[in-house]
Amino acid sequence: MTPRLGSRGRRPRRRPHCTRADRGPASGDQQSARCSHPARPAAGRAAQRCLPPGGSWRAHVERTMPREIITLQLGQCGNQIGFEFWKQLCAEHGISPEGIVEEFATEGTDRKDVFFYQADDEHYIPRAVLLDLEPRVIHSILNSPYAKLYNPENIYLSEHGGGAGNNWASGFSQGEKIHEDIFDIIDREADGSDSLESQNRPRVIKGFVLCHSIAGGTGSGLGSYLLERLNDRYPKKLVQTYSVFPYQEEMSDVVVQPYNSLLTLKRLTQNADCVVVLDNTALNRIATDRLHIQNPSFSQINQLVSTIMSASTTTLRYPGYMNNDLIGLIASLIPTPRLHFLMTGYTPLTTDQSVTSVRKTTVLDVMRRLLQPKNVMVSTGRDRQTNHCYIAILNIIQGEVDPTQVHKSLQRIRERKLANFIPWGPASIQVALSRKSPYLPSAHRVSGLMMANHTSISSLFESSCQQFDKLRKRDAFLEQFRKEDMFKDNFDEMDRSREVVQELIDEYHAATQPDYISWGTQEQ
Repeated sequence: MTPRLGSRGRRPRRRPHCTRADRGPASGDQQSARCSHPARPAAGRAAQRCLPPGGSWRAHVERTMPREIITLQLGQCGNQIGFEFWKQLCAEHGISPEGIVEEFATEGTDRKDVFFYQADDEHYIPRAVLLDLEPRVIHSILNSPYAKLYNPENIYLSEHGGGAGNNWASGFSQGEKIHEDIFDIIDREADGSDSLESQNRPRVIKGFVLCHSIAGGTGSGLGSYLLERLNDRYPKKLVQTYSVFPYQEEMSDVVVQPYNSLLTLKRLTQNADCVVVLDNTALNRIATDRLHIQNPSFSQINQLVSTIMSASTTTLRYPGYMNNDLIGLIASLIPTPRLHFLMTGYTPLTTDQSVTSVRKTTVLDVMRRLLQPKNVMVSTGRDRQTNHCYIAILNIIQGEVDPTQVHKSLQRIRERKLANFIPWGPASIQVALSRKSPYLPSAHRVSGLMMANHTSISSLFESSCQQFDKLRKRDAFLEQFRKEDMFKDNFDEMDRSREVVQELIDEYHAATQPDYISWGTQEQ
């Protein structure tokens, strides 16, 4: 049921900032901040337009207006990483757990309105919708110091509270039953955003960010259902996901995990514009090797994920010329619609103070380390160094950085051939500079996040397919799926999902070849 308490969630009425709110910023080359050539091909379902060289007042308005993003948190994993994300954002923007701006937070150059809105009492409320089919995680959030941060009208718990039983089919079918209740919340949140309405077009929203896991029942099943319905209801709006992939190297407690993963991967391929892959195997490796944590807990892994999420949104929350909205981020990384699965890397990442005290971070040092496999948060196997290559890279560098050092670092990386790129396109390394939060102490002068489109991510999908095939060959553990109407008569949907993921793998492999463009034409 949906709690309805008080008036914390009520927004003051505001005039829309601009009537062309869904137009993206210019996309330049590796070392240019202005666009002097036609725009890249559209990324996913979203089209990008170029701004005129030199800019204009209209372009300035486009760049500086808030661009609201609604975050959807699904299931145990989605709500846990979402909770850590909001804690991080509150700390970076000087917002207390109750949503009040701290007295020391006097800087006014950040964009809180991208992810927050101000209620009538001037508290900052996350533009977040919390959804779950069982109450445990959301109840823990509501019993935390951050309980008053959220709009209680944006929290949905299933009436029976039994969850999805780690079953994709159950999560998907429950989504069909509670469809109206969920979209009442999403539509209300969308209608309340400043940039969602304009004089010419209703609901000019920048997009949605969905946090979930692909292995369980709610995040995978209900998440898949929402991805399909968001496409139908908001067909021109961007959908980006932070998708947690399960362990690849050991047996899972969820025996039907391979089925759940493949069924969800189909929707991530067909219904998302951008998928940021968070691989549990790599996250645990980094926590163990880099942070020196033995047997890292879920909380520690989730904090690592929140670091990635906050760093990847920093250009949206702090003013800049490029990559300051979702369209700009996605268009720079995804030249073809289907190849939209991104891996991330972050550095420096250590809690060992003896290491930080003797190390001086430079732009070149950060950018070079971001290219090292040990800093990448996806486990792609040894074949990453063979035939696979980068499609595009975006490095978000935080700190006080001299732009000339960025240019020199890019030149050094190209001279040393530290990154192998696709043979059918330019070597696209884009760099976005962003300030650090003035309210959080940092042990490092410069830090960096890499968001990369790399063909080796297909090995993660291959692993999922292999695990799926082992079960499907024996028709193992299908009893719970048969209870749902979708699988009552047959399992064609599973086989179709397997085909879609195989096509995705084939396209990533084809992208390593010079004739990829013609391959795509032949496939179509």
